[in-house]
Amino acid sequence: MKLFSAQIYSERRSQLKKAVGSGLILLLGNDEAPMNYTDNTFRYRQDSNFLYFFGLNQPGLNGILDADSGEEIIFGNELTIDDIIWAGPQPSLNELSRKVGIYRTESPASLPAKLKDFKGKVHFLPPYRFDNKIKLNEWLGIPVSKLGEEASVLLIKFVVDLRSIKSAEEIAEMEEAVNITGEMHKAAIVATAEGKMEYEVVSRIYEKLHFYGAELSYPVIFSANGQTLHNHYHGNKLAAGRIVINDSGAENAMGYAGDITRTIPVNKTFSQKQKEIYELVLNMETSSIALLKPGIQYRDVHLDANRILLKGFSELGLVKGDVEEMLQLGVGGLFMPHGLGHMIGLDVHDMEDLGENHVGYREGLERSKQLGLKSLRLARELEAGFVLTVEPGIYFIPELIEQWKAEQKFTEFINYEKLEAYKDFGGIRIEDNVLITPDSFKILGNPIPKTVEEVEALRA
Repeated sequence: MKLFSAQIYSERRSQLKKAVGSGLILLLGNDEAPMNYTDNTFRYRQDSNFLYFFGLNQPGLNGILDADSGEEIIFGNELTIDDIIWAGPQPSLNELSRKVGIYRTESPASLPAKLKDFKGKVHFLPPYRFDNKIKLNEWLGIPVSKLGEEASVLLIKFVVDLRSIKSAEEIAEMEEAVNITGEMHKAAIVATAEGKMEYEVVSRIYEKLHFYGAELSYPVIFSANGQTLHNHYHGNKLAAGRIVINDSGAENAMGYAGDITRTIPVNKTFSQKQKEIYELVLNMETSSIALLKPGIQYRDVHLDANRILLKGFSELGLVKGDVEEMLQLGVGGLFMPHGLGHMIGLDVHDMEDLGENHVGYREGLERSKQLGLKSLRLARELEAGFVLTVEPGIYFIPELIEQWKAEQKFTEFINYEKLEAYKDFGGIRIEDNVLITPDSFKILGNPIPKTVEEVEALRA
């Protein structure tokens, strides 16, 4: 089990206790999740907040931090002889806890009584797993339907504040995850070929992933139907003239995520039509990255990417009229119906279990209702230490185009007649993971081919 130093975890917990000020902080770990019967489980993944503060990546653990007394306890069972027979000898919970700076462990059976007897406020985070919802219901007497609203907003805000700023140790882990992800993407670019099934190429992604001892940070999106934003179906045969979106990422041994997207021509080269759209998306991405620095509002970067999209589409004759007016009205949402990016760290969409608005927005910065902009997960001002994705895309979604056309939406701007020739195009997305530095930015990891020339060279 790979861990940071005990001092790092101890400092994180101390900061959290100091910030919350008073009360008992309850941090739930995750249990095993059965696939079809108790002993046949999905791949285990520890809760990211538990990982951040306690570091131990094994099931059956929960932790409390007493903000008044300073007491810290991990609750979990020690291994029995039956456990050792099936899983082999392991370090004791007491030994593991000491490695993360915890010097008191107790049986899980003692936790409910400790919570019941506590006279102050019990702070907990909003649970996303049903078994943890049931536990909180039993321990705290809060109806399952009310747990979200009863979760401690104070605790949520301080956890977001702490986890948003990545330390040097975390950045090193994220670079490792991105570098493994880069190898997955290069393998996919090489393996893509006319006549192959999508799942054949996906198998190469898995091969590289497991060669480096990593796991997926989210299910692979690899599809010739890239106009479907999160397309996890891999049963299409790759046909000449198509382009394929590969959005896939590795999670390293410490749980840190990579999230990279590249777009690949099934042919050895891009067609002229594909190249025009691809280079427009690449311009959106590189221009957006160049704007990044502390203090800039990521919402403005999203809008600037849309401005580049609309200018490019004006030159191609797909839209007409004043670009700034189209930008204000949200015309670009037809072609990029998602946000420019999100925070990334221990979660691929970092901390979103705590509430997307707590992570990506602030008081006074309200979410838009426009298509595209309403899906922007990160809108607030950037700070040094943030790590985020920059992932513009252009998609031709036949059903959406037909709906807007039938509603006669933005007919003064959109050339629906010319769009007919793009309905079988699919989609293009290009994505990198970027650290905000004290005065600028840094793209994490080794370069991953993304220019037309680089992609075509690897295809060859």
